[in-house]
Amino acid sequence: MTGAKTAVEWLASVAPDPEACRFEWERNPMGVALLPAGKVWDVLILPGQLGYPTLDVLSRVLDQPGPVLVDFGDARMGFFVPPGTAARWLGTGVRTAGRGTWIVVPYPGRSTGGVRWLIPPDGSGTLTDPALLELAMHEAAAGLATEERGGAGDRDGG
Repeated sequence: MTGAKTAVEWLASVAPDPEACRFEWERNPMGVALLPAGKVWDVLILPGQLGYPTLDVLSRVLDQPGPVLVDFGDARMGFFVPPGTAARWLGTGVRTAGRGTWIVVPYPGRSTGGVRWLIPPDGSGTLTDPALLELAMHEAAAGLATEERGGAGDRDGG
């Protein structure tokens, strides 16, 4: 449980009142807390249909990507990246959470009814390199486009 404890401390460190954050995680029936982005990490939020293949690409090239959240119904995935990334991000179709924004964060190591960790934080501060994330997104998008072209030919009988 040491990893979860360090992850909790790492995540709670960004809260205006870390002790209140830990209390909220314990008391909130959803097992989530609202935390400010932009201090220790930003979050790049991809549509789930692009996020999953992007995570597959990242997992092939990295031993341990940074933390990754997924929301209700797998509609969106949030990749934790270094602070300041959101302000510089130019990609289309990607939402950002940086300084001045807040995100719903589940307690590490526990299931919640909504947002959950696909890759939980380990407390070390590991984040995904945004340049590597962008390359993985391009590779994933190219793979999806190839599948769509191939699938359309199959449906047309050709």
